[in-house]
Amino acid sequence: MAVETTPTLLFLYGPAAAGKLTIARIVADRTGLALFHNHLIVDAVAALFPFGSPEFVRLRERFWIEAMVSAIDAGQSLIFTFAPEPSVAPDFPQRLQAQVEAAGGKLCFIALTVAADVQDDRIADPGRAAFGKLRSLDLLRAIRADCDRCMAAMPVPSLTLDTGLMSPEQAAERIVALL
Repeated sequence: MAVETTPTLLFLYGPAAAGKLTIARIVADRTGLALFHNHLIVDAVAALFPFGSPEFVRLRERFWIEAMVSAIDAGQSLIFTFAPEPSVAPDFPQRLQAQVEAAGGKLCFIALTVAADVQDDRIADPGRAAFGKLRSLDLLRAIRADCDRCMAAMPVPSLTLDTGLMSPEQAAERIVALL
């Protein structure tokens, strides 16, 4: 029996406070996949340019793509966490997928969803401060409709998980089983 050797980009996406990083860490621990959390680049670029500025948007996307495609090109599978929001080009996931596939890899989209009331309860969690994540309930409510539209525009996922209905461990189990 042949062993799967195609490097994979596990693209875990969902709204703020859906549990992306928490679940990604568990999946990384169980699989040995590298974890490339989106805030690693967001925070680096935000040190130079205001969030959402043209320079910020251009560099953030360039760094995201270069890092992920380089990993795939080197034969390394990885997990990427992503929050669809208006400052990201709507076709970013599709362009990334094309580049990953051109480098010999495959991309697996996993959507995390969460009900608004659960998201509201989670948003102020102190653990969200570590990466400068959104923690304001007022801001979350102000941008929710825009973020919902961005989520709806994402590619069809291989798996959709409502993280308000399962533990992070259960969600990770489902993802690992899919892989």
